[in-house]
Amino acid sequence: MSAAADPTAAVLELCQALVEDPSLGAVHDWKRRNPEGLAVGYMPIYVPQPLLEAIGCLPVAIFGGGDQLEIIRGDSIFQSYICHIPRSTVELGLRGNLDVLDGMLFPSVCDVIRNLSGIWKLLFPGRYASYLDLPQRFEPQLGGRFYVQEMRRIAGELADRGAKALCDDALRTAIARENERRAALATLDELRRAEPWRLPTSEAYLAVRAGAVLPTAEHTTLLEEFRTAVLQRPARFYDNVRVIVEGAFCEQPPLALIRTLENTGCFVVDDDFQLGVRAIQGAIEIDPGEDPLVALARAFLEQGAATATRYIDEGKKGAHLVQRVRAARADGVIFVAASFCDPALLDQPMLEGALDEAGISHTSFKFSENTGQFQVIREQAGAFSDSVKLWGKTA
Repeated sequence: MSAAADPTAAVLELCQALVEDPSLGAVHDWKRRNPEGLAVGYMPIYVPQPLLEAIGCLPVAIFGGGDQLEIIRGDSIFQSYICHIPRSTVELGLRGNLDVLDGMLFPSVCDVIRNLSGIWKLLFPGRYASYLDLPQRFEPQLGGRFYVQEMRRIAGELADRGAKALCDDALRTAIARENERRAALATLDELRRAEPWRLPTSEAYLAVRAGAVLPTAEHTTLLEEFRTAVLQRPARFYDNVRVIVEGAFCEQPPLALIRTLENTGCFVVDDDFQLGVRAIQGAIEIDPGEDPLVALARAFLEQGAATATRYIDEGKKGAHLVQRVRAARADGVIFVAASFCDPALLDQPMLEGALDEAGISHTSFKFSENTGQFQVIREQAGAFSDSVKLWGKTA
């Protein structure tokens, strides 16, 4: 099928343009349409996006510079042996690429991101910046109460900067829009698991990540248009190995790396890419008469995805991954962590232990901004795919 005849071509072209635009042109466009609104960047793990939209802000996920940016000044701020995303984010900031943002939020991910929040305040003293401390105790009267206070603090500080005052009706509306996006994401993920030959993960990745610079409602429309287009194009069945990719929850692998995995005979049927839009699993329910902030906090406590950034009792570590393997009918797991990512690499041995106990095949490698490593990754992933095909499924 020619590119012109492919019904997904136009939407994928749009998505790729949004993803690869370091100048954040879509954010500039949004601010021209919403002159009273604020654009608030955040590190791409999780922030309560409905809270930001309820007070008239555009949440903007910042993924760093990826493999498109040479880091020079960022290396003068951070050690070169830490992960790529904070160094490249500083580089983008010092180059002026992030000047369109009225503020930055730094959710609790790791010590490096905690330090980045302080460095950001020193580098850009006139801009709003805040560290968002997410709860690690999940009792409503402890973690829930603390998180509600944190969200009220963020809303109040942004209101002092020109955002709208927080009101319950606006937050309920924003949560409803977020639930619609979650439903569209879930439908796309279901298609990817059911017919991975029809929807490559590299394409789904672009459609999801495009939402980093779009209002929630616009992103939902784009996801629905993309899924409709995917279903309209012919697809040929391939009997590839079904794998889950785990460990890239913060810094994202280059798109070429995802395509490399696919080209080695792997269907990626589940992953932890772009955790920011999947950190809460399922719809956010609000009880009648309930404070929607309390509902938002409860969803985080009770429906939060199990990741390296979230405390899990040691006896349960890895159980969630085994469940995901079963649910996705995966043949194995490929651990793909950014170089020097302490949370992912510290979690990995425990996750591997759970997979070993369950008899599930797995392999691992690290990635960085250096794309010269792809040949090694291609060979390793190809060998893993071949071994599963030769000796059968172990999941």
